[in-house]
Amino acid sequence: MKKTVFLLFVIATLSLSCSKYGYVKLNYPTSPQAFLPENIHTIALVNRSLTKKDDNASVIESIVSGEIAGSDKKASDECLKGVYDRINGWRQMNIVIPKKTRLYGTGTRETPELLDWKTVKQICDSTKSDALLVLESFDSNSDILSNALNNTMNAVITGNVPPPPTSQVRMNVVCYWRLYDPINQKIIDQYQSTSFMTFDGGNSVIAIPPPEALPQTAYHAGEEYIQRFLPSYYHVSRSLYKRGKGRDKQQFLTAFRKTEVANWEGAQQVWEPITKSNNSTNAGRACLNMAVAYEVLGKSDQALIWAKKAYEDYGNKLARDYQNQLKYRIRMEY
Repeated sequence: MKKTVFLLFVIATLSLSCSKYGYVKLNYPTSPQAFLPENIHTIALVNRSLTKKDDNASVIESIVSGEIAGSDKKASDECLKGVYDRINGWRQMNIVIPKKTRLYGTGTRETPELLDWKTVKQICDSTKSDALLVLESFDSNSDILSNALNNTMNAVITGNVPPPPTSQVRMNVVCYWRLYDPINQKIIDQYQSTSFMTFDGGNSVIAIPPPEALPQTAYHAGEEYIQRFLPSYYHVSRSLYKRGKGRDKQQFLTAFRKTEVANWEGAQQVWEPITKSNNSTNAGRACLNMAVAYEVLGKSDQALIWAKKAYEDYGNKLARDYQNQLKYRIRMEY
């Protein structure tokens, strides 16, 4: 499988004037909550949360145009758009929206029965898909609106002064998803998610969700669901050498100044000749720095080559643990 190109956002390069080390912080991937089988490359995406009376607009048109027309139920199409935008193209993943296929469900939060496998296979065959992802049910409401009503009613009953108008509305969307495998006739994943977003409800006595509240929350719900199959990130710190010994001392300082202004390619041009130095300490440090630079640039395979060289050829201690960290990263990126 083709290697995914991850964008590494360098947070900062820090230095201590009396230390031989510098540090760079970058994003590091963690395992996803769920895994797609390796043979899944194309997924057909279907909205089953509607009933026939809700169906007066095309799903594919809604997703391509980004516009949701009709009743609130049409906001469920935004869930599909969130999935489509978030994962389409990731690791050669291709999301397909069947143009002429409509599935109908309960139209409520109640989860429909499983689709029959003949239908699943027909959809996947018609779209040349390896799996079928179905939004089985979709439901929404506003928690803050209900709370505001309750607070007002309690104030009337107790004779207290009504609370000031609520200006915030929390919209929530409940979705139920199933991912069908037509070849093995099994459910790869089934998951119910609840997504929340907060909006300004205005200054009326009862806060009213703005028009964009439901579509935006629905879109976010789609992103949240498919994110289960994608790695998340946390910040890590990488050490590199800003000082060398002997005649290479000034070159290390020059290269490090380049990293402080994010000129990593320029720093590599300074370090690379030092990797061939007769001074094994300097050569090992330069190899380690080359590895860090390649990781920052999103080239983990090259980073591993240089980290292994730093440890195996020159015995650089930082590189011993670093190469293991890079091996883990590469597994996550494929």
